[in-house]
Amino acid sequence: MADQNAPNSHLRLEWVYGYRGHQCRNNLYYTAAKEIVYFVAGVGVVYSPREHRQKFYLGHQDDIISLALHPEQVLVATGQVGKEPYICVWDSYTVQTISILKDVHTHGIACLAFDLDGQRLVSVGLDSKNTICVWDWRRGKMLSMAPGHTDRIFDISWDLYQPNKLVSCGVKHIKFWSLCGNSLTPKRGVFGKTGDLQTILCLACARDEVTHSGALNGDIYVWKGINLIRTIQGAHAAGIFSMNACEEGFATGGRDGCVRLWDLNFKPITVIDLRETDQGYKGLSVRSVCWRGDHILVGTQDSEIFEIVVHERNKPFLIMQGHCEGELWALAVHPTKPLAMTGSDDRSVRIWSLIDHALIARCNMEEPIRCAAVSTDGIHLALGMKDGSFTVLRVRDMTEVVHIKDRKEAIHELKYSPDGTFLAAGSNDSSVDIYGVIQRYKKVGECVGSLSFITHMDWSSDSKYLQTNDGSGKRLFYKMPRAKFKKYLGHSAHVTNVRWSHDHQWVVSIGGADHSVFQWKFIPERKLKDAIHIAPQESLVDSNSDESDSDQSDVPELDSEIEQETQITYRRQVYKEDLPQLKEQCKEKRKSAASKRRERAPGNSIRLHFVHGYRGYDCRSNLFYTQTGEIVYHVAAVGVVYNRQQNTQRFYLGHDDDILCLAIHPLKDYVATGQVGRDSSIHIWDTETIKPLSVLKGYHQYGVCAVDFSADGKRLASVGIDDNHTVVLWDWKKGEKLSAVRGSKDKIFVVKINPYMPDKLITAGIKHMKFWRRAGGGLIGRKGCIGAMGRTDTMMCAVYGWTEEMAFSGTSTGDVCIWRDLFLIKTIKAHDGPVFSMHALEKGFVTGGKDGVVALWDDTFERCLKTYAIKRAALAPGSKGLLLEDNPSIRAISLGHGHILVGTKNGEILEVDKSGPITLLVQGHMEGEVWGLATHPHLPICATVSDDKTLRIWDLSPSHCMLAVRKLKKGGRCCCFSPDGKALAVGLNDGSFLMVNADTLEDLVSFHHRKDVISEIRFSPGSGKYLAVASCDSFVDIYNVMSSKRVGICKGASSYITHMDWDIRGKLLQVNTGAKEQLFFEAPRGKRQTIPSLEVEKIGWASWTSVLGSCCEGIWPIIGEVTDVTASCLTSDSKVLATGDDFGFVKLFRFPAKGKFGKFKRYVAHSTHVTNVRWTHEDSLLVTVGGADTSLMLWTYEMEGHRESRQCDSEESDLDSEEDGGYDSDVTRENEINYTIKALSTNIRPMFGIKPHLQQKEPSLDERHGVVRPPVSRALPQPEKLQTNNVGKKKRPIEDLVLELVFGYRGKDCRNNVHYLNDGADIIYHTASVGILYNVATGSQSFYQEHNDDILCLTVNQHPKFTNLVATGQVGDSADMSATAPSIHVWDAMNKQTLSVLRCYHSKGVCSVSFSATGKLLLSVGLDPEHTITIWKWQEGAKIASRTGHNQRIFVAEFRPDSDTQFVSVGVKHVRFWTLAGRALLSKKGLLSSIEDARMQTMLSVAFGANNLTFTGTISGDVCVWKDHVLVRIVAKAHNGPVFTMYTTLRDGLIVTGGKERPSKEGGAVKLWDQELKRCRAFRLETGQMTDCVRSVCRGKGKILVGTRNAEIMEVGEKNAACNILINGHMDGPIWGLATHPSRDFFLSAAEDGTVRLWDIAEKKMLNKVSLGHAARTVSYSPEGDMVAIGMKNGEFIILLVTSLKIWGKKRDRSSAIQDIRFSPDSRYLAVGTSENAVDFYDLTLGPTLNRVSYCKDIPSFVIQMDFSADSRFLQVSTGSYKRQVYEVPSGRQLMDQAVIDRITWATWTSILGDEVVGIWSRHAEKADVNCACVSHSGISLVTGDDFGMVKLFDFPCPEKFAKHKRFLGHSAHLTNIRFTSGDKYVVSAGGDDCSLFIWKCVHMLH
Repeated sequence: MADQNAPNSHLRLEWVYGYRGHQCRNNLYYTAAKEIVYFVAGVGVVYSPREHRQKFYLGHQDDIISLALHPEQVLVATGQVGKEPYICVWDSYTVQTISILKDVHTHGIACLAFDLDGQRLVSVGLDSKNTICVWDWRRGKMLSMAPGHTDRIFDISWDLYQPNKLVSCGVKHIKFWSLCGNSLTPKRGVFGKTGDLQTILCLACARDEVTHSGALNGDIYVWKGINLIRTIQGAHAAGIFSMNACEEGFATGGRDGCVRLWDLNFKPITVIDLRETDQGYKGLSVRSVCWRGDHILVGTQDSEIFEIVVHERNKPFLIMQGHCEGELWALAVHPTKPLAMTGSDDRSVRIWSLIDHALIARCNMEEPIRCAAVSTDGIHLALGMKDGSFTVLRVRDMTEVVHIKDRKEAIHELKYSPDGTFLAAGSNDSSVDIYGVIQRYKKVGECVGSLSFITHMDWSSDSKYLQTNDGSGKRLFYKMPRAKFKKYLGHSAHVTNVRWSHDHQWVVSIGGADHSVFQWKFIPERKLKDAIHIAPQESLVDSNSDESDSDQSDVPELDSEIEQETQITYRRQVYKEDLPQLKEQCKEKRKSAASKRRERAPGNSIRLHFVHGYRGYDCRSNLFYTQTGEIVYHVAAVGVVYNRQQNTQRFYLGHDDDILCLAIHPLKDYVATGQVGRDSSIHIWDTETIKPLSVLKGYHQYGVCAVDFSADGKRLASVGIDDNHTVVLWDWKKGEKLSAVRGSKDKIFVVKINPYMPDKLITAGIKHMKFWRRAGGGLIGRKGCIGAMGRTDTMMCAVYGWTEEMAFSGTSTGDVCIWRDLFLIKTIKAHDGPVFSMHALEKGFVTGGKDGVVALWDDTFERCLKTYAIKRAALAPGSKGLLLEDNPSIRAISLGHGHILVGTKNGEILEVDKSGPITLLVQGHMEGEVWGLATHPHLPICATVSDDKTLRIWDLSPSHCMLAVRKLKKGGRCCCFSPDGKALAVGLNDGSFLMVNADTLEDLVSFHHRKDVISEIRFSPGSGKYLAVASCDSFVDIYNVMSSKRVGICKGASSYITHMDWDIRGKLLQVNTGAKEQLFFEAPRGKRQTIPSLEVEKIGWASWTSVLGSCCEGIWPIIGEVTDVTASCLTSDSKVLATGDDFGFVKLFRFPAKGKFGKFKRYVAHSTHVTNVRWTHEDSLLVTVGGADTSLMLWTYEMEGHRESRQCDSEESDLDSEEDGGYDSDVTRENEINYTIKALSTNIRPMFGIKPHLQQKEPSLDERHGVVRPPVSRALPQPEKLQTNNVGKKKRPIEDLVLELVFGYRGKDCRNNVHYLNDGADIIYHTASVGILYNVATGSQSFYQEHNDDILCLTVNQHPKFTNLVATGQVGDSADMSATAPSIHVWDAMNKQTLSVLRCYHSKGVCSVSFSATGKLLLSVGLDPEHTITIWKWQEGAKIASRTGHNQRIFVAEFRPDSDTQFVSVGVKHVRFWTLAGRALLSKKGLLSSIEDARMQTMLSVAFGANNLTFTGTISGDVCVWKDHVLVRIVAKAHNGPVFTMYTTLRDGLIVTGGKERPSKEGGAVKLWDQELKRCRAFRLETGQMTDCVRSVCRGKGKILVGTRNAEIMEVGEKNAACNILINGHMDGPIWGLATHPSRDFFLSAAEDGTVRLWDIAEKKMLNKVSLGHAARTVSYSPEGDMVAIGMKNGEFIILLVTSLKIWGKKRDRSSAIQDIRFSPDSRYLAVGTSENAVDFYDLTLGPTLNRVSYCKDIPSFVIQMDFSADSRFLQVSTGSYKRQVYEVPSGRQLMDQAVIDRITWATWTSILGDEVVGIWSRHAEKADVNCACVSHSGISLVTGDDFGMVKLFDFPCPEKFAKHKRFLGHSAHLTNIRFTSGDKYVVSAGGDDCSLFIWKCVHMLH
């Protein structure tokens, strides 16, 4: 048999020829040590030109494509391609990894850049969104991420002169980013008229917001801010690929082969044209430049690196060459000299010196070269070409000897025969030709017969090594015959060829697509021995060779126990996390069920009292002493804290599935436990309070199998049981993942953090011992070095020793291995069989093994000081049970309090006194499922029988111990006591059963009649005359106990029997089967009976364990398809039925549970299946067994009246009641509103036709007739387009608009959004997308305008450290972190500075925000379908925790005013009490059960009281009072309608509520309550409305601030109840009508809410309001300002006199809406335009009868706007079909002559159509329109409003398409109207969706 091992020799990478110049840029730099850093293939190279030496960084596993140098010039960041690409930050000096950044990008990392101080790194991905990501790279933590651009990004850079700003550029764009909070916000660079929009390839930032960028056409573009200010044309003749900034200036390199140097102001210094130099050639293209001092580095497209010294710039020095682009296949080595020849698809053949590491010769051929061979004498070089020819050259001077072409396909292999006489050529034609060398290469033979193309040939078989190449970039070399190999990484794509050099000193390998040549040094075995003493640097010892996969074949067989353990999968069909989805899927069933009245849950409850069991069979080191001397361990899903003095237990019940591991904090007060789950969690909890401190999840699939705290207690390491056994390092208090890595393919048993260096850890497991160190977000692992000492054994346990480099591990063969660093120093035999547990003491160690021995050792494992054998003989008298066997396998050891604590595989916990006696404290069943359970008929004892082949009797009285145990020959599944309690029957798994004496467990009698498992066994009641025995082969046998004979067989079941019950008389058997049949048999004969279900209830049953039938219908859950109810048991008073199911839930139902889906109380402690439940004889305890979790749990039964509400009480039923407390239109609107996003808004008017900017212009009359007018015309000059009113003054164009005033408040669908600031001097609120600060004294306003879409919620930070800080949340579309994603802004209300922007994952929008008590945390709730709840550290922009909130709308979530961890959320049929633990959110549903007939209503608001009181306002007007999470009181009808808002005053605890009420004498919509919500005082709001609907309240000093549904904000005095309205607005929109007074700063608005309001801009208030009773559509002043015309939606119009507001006249001639109404400038006519495609004219001189004098015909669509001409003779009408038409007044005839139209001077211009305004239509108006326009009175400026909510300012006229403009944001979607006030002082714009009026001050240009 040949040697099966890998060769003991190694390769070390020595040299790489090549540099990656293609498809990469800016990848070549000087380091601080004047070395050159670059990359090629998958290797980072650091080249020292002085020493001509290379160092390699080998941390990547695919092509590197990007590189960035840290500002200190030592650290390098490189990014790679691949499916899960990562970034490595490494030290160029030691080539060690410092940090790994991963898990964000896909496809690859295109660009990298460090910021000025090197703390942050930005990366750009190659994914479709070109994601940009900012990292805190040392911590491996992502700070921010955003989609970069829709097309490729080529370069990114931090602005080194201003913090938090970045610039990125790429295909046809440049973007300027600002980083605030966690959000990157881009602004696109404006190319304007200065340059053409084009692709930008590189950039460099300079001072004063100046950015220089290189463009594809060779120009340099210079930017200031976001605007292009100048271009340097023709800087290069073609694209500029690279730009490098240094102290002296900038260097640029381009495709034209030139390098140019520029000074700091970008004035040219010099040009170096590389094509003109000696080494240059045509087509040379520069990809990378680096200028440092007087040296310049240049990297080219063809893989060369030049170094240029500035003063000798015409003599560049070539320091590195490689093959150019194209695959590299040909490789040959010289037979006698250290030379290698390569040939590539770039058509060059090159000869390399392996000693000097240099290119000696190069020759270009006609064809791409595919293979090469050197003759044995070294004279000839044969080259095979891609076209099927081959050429022979002389090596000496590269001259051609011969060129032969015999084949069509590529020649793939050439070999000279060993004697040099023949040359064989193999081609892709599947044949080999043989040529004679001496006959000048004449063809002498041909080998045919191969089916595929030839890849390799060997002449002789005495060659010692066989070499192959595989496609994944791995090079394998074998010792013959087929044996093992080693593999090395370096190349990234295919390794295409490998050759040994002539003297076997080197191996040369070449890569295909990475076209690089690697040279490896061969280190033979003898040299290795000397090398072992060198401390292994990660990069030195054999360039990270990995063992081959077959490496571990000769390891000894695994121990049986370990073998068993590795077989356990812990996978579940269904995880508890799947329950919500499963319930969603069963929604239909839910709906049908919910309509029926369901049985209430029982009033009584149970509480976990004691658990028998300890999980030792597959867990280790999971048993510890706490600080107080209690013992902590786990079993099933319960963490147990056991007090051995009192023999009591306390339970941590936060887990919902099997706990698999447990670790204790160094201070012995906290414990970490990890569980099974789909996304499994680790809980850290306090053993004193049993409260969770932190929950870690999100990184482990299926389960967590090992955890360990660091010595300082701050960190936690964990290992998952996923296929990769992921290792994660956490900061557990913050709940943050620090680092993660794939651990191993095989199971890992233990993880330990180094106590001296918390960045280091070890993992041990199957054939695995690894030493890890943290690098940023990753961990770098090294396998333990065994050296010549043999194999890596399976490690079962590990600890660190007394110094940081010492470690000890216990193996599966009983040895202890001692490690220093990662070297195995020696092994010591410690136990027979595996060493399962190990513990380090102050002096020495303690170990425990499968041999049942505890051994104490000295501190070097030299001497064994003492051993303790665990034996029955040593058991002390106070033990709580019996040892099953001597020397049980020891799985856990812990020391403390003078004792050794030992946990065994058999589920026992023992305490060993140092002097020898052993006390048994806790025990349970061993591995195997527990099914059999029986309680004694009159004593507090029970019996269990398990698959572990034991029958056990347990004492249920306070002594809680196992009284007796008997080993059986087979496992059992059922047992039963006889009615007198003397006998015990046990059914076994082989079909037999036995009866034993209940005291001694000795046999009385046994039978074996069946082959299948006995599944249930029951004595008949009374004297116990009969015994019924049910088996899985579907029969029930009935035996007479006295005569010991079988007397009857019950047949007829179609499946196995699951449950059996006798009736009281002992005559009838009720049987359940696995096919869900409920059958009845007569005893003792076994005749089958059919009994109707009504009768079943009347029969008296001796016991009830059935789960079927009408009495049990309600116990089956909604998701009955995936889970079974496995067991049930009825109390003796027949009131409460306990059930157990496959989900591990124990539930209590009222009996009988009729009707589907009964309500219940539910308890979690068991992990998966609860296999049996039994009440004790007097119902004081419920006993349950948990199947595979081996535990036996005792629960105390608590009656309804006398239990204090405890934390660990049950969870409520799954289904919510349907009644939610009634209906309210305001609530429904708020719940169902669909928030539109401005960017996606569509047109508000039903327009049709072709948009103006797309219409073809009609030629004028002259053009049609071909008339050419003389250029100088005798005609009059063109008249003014517009009559100008202020002719006397010089016309000054308007250059800017500044927001001055806003009339409006968002109260109709938002709440809790009006607050006092500065002790009531200011108030803050919002409308549309602006936050408004209003000064109460002056009425002036200031604005926060950074939001780009509607604000939905607002809150104020109450903490004194953060005064006047406001958080606002806005709508957005999908949560893709782009600029339109929903976000939260935190800002200073006084100076409007943004402090943080949080982009969130709440798709659709953020509907509630709340600050925590310290002000540092912010809570937000989303509008996404899951209504996600998120908690932020807003200052850092970090998301701390996030969780699904509820499946229906959540309205409000608020922190408790005194807490940073507790908050409450309320919503549709929802109230939840939340706790933040680390990064996890734990919640409890509000419990209604304590109040009779309380039901879960829709909750709308929340307030807080002392002592954990919470108040929630409901839709029905009640207020619920909660203590903790239990409802304790209801304040009925606190308001008559929904309680929309509540406010907790922090200084005195008083609570303000606001609701919807009709004003009455005693009631009011605002009430002030005491701290307990017992007494109140009501306030009436004098608004004159039918009902007051309050949406927001806030309490200041002596005043209450109220915001209403009707957009009013008012103050109510607490003393005098006086009500002062501060702010008015329209209640409902859109506000269609807008008219400004001809001479004063007044304006009118008319809206959908049926009001017309008069506003005074100077006084900043509403002067008057007229309610019309119908929605108003348009309004207009007469030219003198004495009359107002109002048009209504119903077609009526009214004329009022301004002075008296009396109606002068009204008329309704049309039935559809009036769109515009206008007085003619001479006040004679009134024009009324309607939706009926008509304009009617009324002559006002005929008096108020208003008779129509005529109307316009042929209007193609509805009217939008109308304007009179200055002389009142014409009217222009813009219509809904994008056509503008002109009509004569008053005849109504259409004017067709364009020449006449062009000469009209208009009195006003509000039309959005016409040639004069074609420039206002934007490119992006596919779905949306410009809605309104208005030309200034001066006639030279024009403002427009559109569907995107933008106000735009243009010059008038603007006939050019897509005219330049300024845009102003603030409104929501759909601006409806816009007007200039008189004298062009202000612009007023009216909103559609936001019902708000914005007043903008006009800023005029100075002359």
